[in-house]
Amino acid sequence: MTNGGSPLTVARPCRILTGFPRPGVTGLIGPRRRGFLVVRRSHVVFHALRAATIVASLLAPHRIVSLLPSLTEDICALGLQSQLIAVSAYSSDIPCAKGLPRVGDYQSVDNERIVALHADLVFGLPSQAQLVAPLRALGMHVVLVPDESYEDIYLDIARIGAAAGVAPRAARLTERLKAKVAALHARTRSFRTHPRVFVALSVEPIWTVGPQSYIARMIELAGGRPAVTQLPQPYALYSPERLLALRPDAIVATRDSEIDTVLAKAPWRELRAVRRDRILIPPNDDILVHPSPRFIEGLRWLIQRLQPIANHSAHSS
Repeated sequence: MTNGGSPLTVARPCRILTGFPRPGVTGLIGPRRRGFLVVRRSHVVFHALRAATIVASLLAPHRIVSLLPSLTEDICALGLQSQLIAVSAYSSDIPCAKGLPRVGDYQSVDNERIVALHADLVFGLPSQAQLVAPLRALGMHVVLVPDESYEDIYLDIARIGAAAGVAPRAARLTERLKAKVAALHARTRSFRTHPRVFVALSVEPIWTVGPQSYIARMIELAGGRPAVTQLPQPYALYSPERLLALRPDAIVATRDSEIDTVLAKAPWRELRAVRRDRILIPPNDDILVHPSPRFIEGLRWLIQRLQPIANHSAHSS
């Protein structure tokens, strides 16, 4: 995985970007013809669209586009669902996104359709900067926010709130989330031990999370300890040999990882967590891999699953 986003920011097949200006249009002024400079038609269209987009961005209400499922959840948690006009792929499980047009994914963005929808505010990841460059060239307000660390969850809410003109609402949402986190974390004070937890995002090959990721922080808040303490990136490949040496107390695996298909193979079958049936799979991957207000659901689930493991004696664990 890359530095550009959360576990859902996985490299997928790209398609050619369509947008403005059109490929091959490099200058504002066309060739000389009969003593006059002929302005290319595409640039007349470009500047007309740019002027319209700038005017639209100054008016309320916003017409919002989200290029990431977790940002869509942020937008809806802020009560902005009525202003949401298009979303990314992989948003089918988000109630407020149902029925909305899909205008891109992590590797491609349909800029022409976004313009046709008269969007005036677009949210995405820094890794999508090149994909949305044509929108910025039109003067559209594009806000790109990181989503890798635990702190980014709250910062993204603040950034979205500021851009959408609901900063006080964003501050209140952040306060509520932090209060819920504090209340949930308080439950872990009774834990007798703090299990070492390995996270399996994929098993063939093995992808896991490092200490920079928000999932590692979720494990800590849930009363566990991230088994992987050194990793150069928030999400990266991990060798079977290193996994075997870790000897984690529990394994958190996404449903998409299909971990059941490898438990009888090395190195998985040799792990204590596997032998003791301490494989924790969330009811919905989104509560684990979406760095949005839904992480509260993931934290609550993780505490419930880690509690019986943590309260075994140190000898038996």
